[in-house]
Amino acid sequence: MQTMMRALNTQAEVWFHIQTADWIPEDVRQKIISQHTNRINRSGELIVTSEVSRYQMRNLSDCLQKIRDMIAAASVKHKLPSQEDVALRRYRIDKMNRERLQQKKMHTAVKRSRREEFD
Repeated sequence: MQTMMRALNTQAEVWFHIQTADWIPEDVRQKIISQHTNRINRSGELIVTSEVSRYQMRNLSDCLQKIRDMIAAASVKHKLPSQEDVALRRYRIDKMNRERLQQKKMHTAVKRSRREEFD
């Protein structure tokens, strides 16, 4: 892991070159790059800072934990819904829309019945 650390009083700053991290799968690296574009500088280094503690070593461990969390979040594979799930969701949405339109028609009928009709 190629990192560069700088310390400003108790703040810790970790610079992690994401492109040379061969131990991270390519799809995960690309996902991290797309999710954290504001934290990546021109040379491709992910910059993570922390100043939650008064101790620099705690802030450094917090930075490393943030990097671990980013990698873990980018590694999560979302499962695709099955055809049954898609059909059930479509049925529920259609049913909600039918009920909503029925409620609107009832509300319109109530409003219409309150009007005075002029000849």
